[in-house]
Parts: sequence; structure tokens; C-alpha cells
Amino acid sequence: MDVLLGDGIFNADGELWRKQRKTASFEFASKNLRDFSTIVFREYSLKLSSILSQACKTGKVVDMQELFMRMTLDSICKVGFGVEIGTLSPDLPENSFAQAFDAANIIVTLRFIDPLWRLKKLLRVGSEALLEQSIKLVDEFTYSVIRRRKAEIVQARASGKQEKIKHDILSRFIELGEAGVDNDNGGGISLFGDDKGLRDVVLNFVIAGRDTTATTLSWFTYMAMTHPPVAEKLRRELAAFESDRAREEGISLIPFFSDSDGPENQSSFAARVAQFAALLTYDGLGKLTYLHACVTETLRLYPAVPQDPKGVAEDDVLPDGTKVKAGGMVTYVPYSMGRMEYNWGPDAGCFRPERWIGEDGGFRNASPFKFTAFQAGPRICLGKDSAYLQMKMALAILFRFYRFEILEGHPVKYRMMTILSMAHGLKVRVSRAPALV
Repeated sequence: MDVLLGDGIFNADGELWRKQRKTASFEFASKNLRDFSTIVFREYSLKLSSILSQACKTGKVVDMQELFMRMTLDSICKVGFGVEIGTLSPDLPENSFAQAFDAANIIVTLRFIDPLWRLKKLLRVGSEALLEQSIKLVDEFTYSVIRRRKAEIVQARASGKQEKIKHDILSRFIELGEAGVDNDNGGGISLFGDDKGLRDVVLNFVIAGRDTTATTLSWFTYMAMTHPPVAEKLRRELAAFESDRAREEGISLIPFFSDSDGPENQSSFAARVAQFAALLTYDGLGKLTYLHACVTETLRLYPAVPQDPKGVAEDDVLPDGTKVKAGGMVTYVPYSMGRMEYNWGPDAGCFRPERWIGEDGGFRNASPFKFTAFQAGPRICLGKDSAYLQMKMALAILFRFYRFEILEGHPVKYRMMTILSMAHGLKVRVSRAPALV
């Protein structure tokens, strides 16, 4: 996977991994990145809402998985690179970086089951020829952004306008690389000092934050459609939250009618959605306990990474006495673990968000070694909170204002690759939800 991941955090081990992990952990905990991410996730959730509003008006069938993929790619590129790539524009344009990135991701994954990939690479034929072209496009885009961002930072410093330096991940790692800061001992971080290192760092974050989040949003939408009582309970939580937050802020909610497509109502509907989105602050989203439970229950049954292999570095003995040899592989399977009655009780196969709600009405966590969707231990997912933030922002808006109905006869089947996505997308009809308040 080196051709795509390079020395980024997914592909690194030892000291190289440790430095990235420690630095990235510090950055993800920063208020600046959190606040910037909240603004970005809100912006793209509203863009998605605008597309769905138009679909309501025209009766057009939409593929929610494709729209979620576009939204998360645009979002992570804004948070990671600080650039707008525009795949979620109203006309849903094609984008050369997005296409090349997807092609490279798929082909690199297929190397695991294609015994001839090395020969194809040597001869530059078939999938490996396409991979070479795709990586070239990805690199051209990434390196051009890195050069432009470095120039912007130099210009901001020269003009004495430090506040103009962006808060995206790339800008932060450029600054860290220039400063040569090591959080442990003050030594330099050579990884972030050159363009190749920066490219690897940011592309790993794009891979981590795009497909995983989009597929979870897709499975959530499918679960809500197939479990109407859950969707209704969620809508009531969102409506109550909106009413309470509006009262706290001393604002009057803009009225709209769910069954009218007149220009005046279209305008008031868009204004109401934007008004609600503004109430979805980082702290505000933390109050949506049932929404958090619904997302977590989706991840239990449909973990974005359904199986996770680990290389064996040294001979070892597992807790049950199984001996493993260096150079071998151990795989654990979050998809199966989430459905084991041994772990979750006799209703393990049921979608029941209430299992995550405690007697006091608050969210009840489970051990990451039981709920393994985000891994556990030293490599537990750094972007867990960021992923929840984006998913809850988008889902709060969508399920407050829209209803989804799966297209009759549409097959929902697994596309078994690294990510547990839907083989045929998620084709739905969209309508407006009642105002409720």
C-alpha cells in the first residue's frame, strides 16, 4: 500500500508511527481544529440539504451513498487541505482528483487478492497501469496544494497577519515541520519537513475520514428507513432540541410547511434549516443522546472496517493459548463481534439504540475491546470524535427536515472490500418531514 499511503500513519510502525501518532493526537485535541471542523461539517451538511430539498421538489430519486461520499470527500479535503474541491455542487460534477483517488484506493486494496499485481506493475498493464496514472493525478493535486499553502503561510507571516494562516491539518503540519518541534524531547520531526512527508500525512487522513464516515451515514439512513419507530423517536429528540435551543438563544423559529413547494415556502424552508444548523454547535450536538446511540448502534452492526488484520512482529501466545509466529497475521472481525450473543445478549442481531442508553437517560459506553468499530489500545482511532461530530451534524439536519423511502426493488448488498459499503448504492425518494414545532 506504500504507493498510496507512503509513510503515513496507517502504513508506519515503530518510531515513525509514534511521532505521527503523538503529534496528530495533540492536533485533534486542539480547539482550533475542532471549531474549524464544526464550521466545515455544518457548511457541507447544508449543501447536502439543499440538494435533497431540490430532489423533494422534482421527485428525483437520489443515491444517498454517492451523496454522502461527495459530502465527506469535500469536507475532509477542506479540513485536511483547506481547499474546496466542489464535488457536492448542485450539478454533482465529476472531479479528476476524486476519481483518481477512488481508483487508486480500490486498486491498492485489490492487490491483496491479485497474485499477478507485481507482474502487472512491472509490465505497466491493466489495473497497475491505471494505478500509476491515478497516483500521478493524486500527487499533482496534493503537491500543488502543499506548495500553495506554504507560499500563503510565508506571505501571511511577511505581512504580519498571522491570523490569516488557515486551521486545516496541512497548515498545522507545515508549521510543525518548519519549527522542528517534537513533543517529547525538542528534536526535529523530519517526517513533516518535506513535501513527501506532508503528502503522506494528509492523504492518510483523507482516506480515514472519507469512505468510513460515508458508509456509516448510508447504513444509518437504511436502518432508519427500515425501523420507523427509531426514526420517529429521533425526529422528536431533534425537534425538542431545536425548541429548547431556540428558547435558550431567544430566537423565533421560522415557520415552514412540509407540503408546499411554492417559492416563498422554499425560501422559508431553507432559512429554517440554516437556523437549525446554527444551533448545532459542538456542545449542542453533545446533548443529542439518542442520535449518538443510533450512530453507535449502526457502527455495532455495520462497522465501517468489518475486519482488521494485524501483522505478527514477534512470536507470541494469545490469551487462549494459541501460538502465533512472527511474519504471520492475526485478524479480528468487528462485523462478527458486533453480532455475537456472547457479547451483546440474545438481541445482538437487532437494531436497538436503547441498549446504549443508561437508566439515568445518558449515553452508556462500552469497552473498545467489546465495541471494536474504532479499534482499541495504542491504535484506537484518533478521528473518532471528529467522525461522530460530522455524522451527527449531517444526520441531525437530514432527519429533522427529511423523510427517506427506499426505492422499491432496490437491492441493498455488501460490497466486500476494505470498507463495508453498499454494492449498488442507496437509492431513495426524499420528502420533507412535518414541521413538528
